Amino acid sequence: MIPAMDVKYINPFLQSSITIVESVTQMKLTVGKPEKTDFYIHDKSYTIQVGVVGEMKGQVIISMVEPYAKEIASRMMFGMPVEELDDMACSALNELSNMIMGNTATIFSTLGVLIDITPPLAVHGEKLQLKSDVDGLKVPLSFEGKNYINLYICVYQDK
Repeated sequence: MIPAMDVKYINPFLQSSITIVESVTQMKLTVGKPEKTDFYIHDKSYTIQVGVVGEMKGQVIISMVEPYAKEIASRMMFGMPVEELDDMACSALNELSNMIMGNTATIFSTLGVLIDITPPLAVHGEKLQLKSDVDGLKVPLSFEGKNYINLYICVYQDK
């Protein structure tokens, strides 16, 4: 198993996630306690994986239980009701992941660390077991006391 990156590089992922989600949904997120993860997603969720390449390598996974994914998609579409995670709702959520990770790459560039991202890959289902060769850190992001997004960061710095 490849050890996770230095903790000082976690903040750009969190800063970007909070800033982007708040700007497109008007939801003010709070950061929960980070923990090592086994990558097991029990509940029915919409989970998006984005690869990281360049001076850092690995994956970032953004996971939302289905009701919260629908709410976030609805907020991104100016309140249009989202009854199911159809193509439009999924496209909005995938674009959210692109915005978060693109902004993260920009923040890292200001720190002198050059990274790029891969297109998002989404999975919708329950009882998902993901595997990674890189240790992962799970960071819950909450809105009004409810855990809306789990951010899984499993990247390492390529020396």
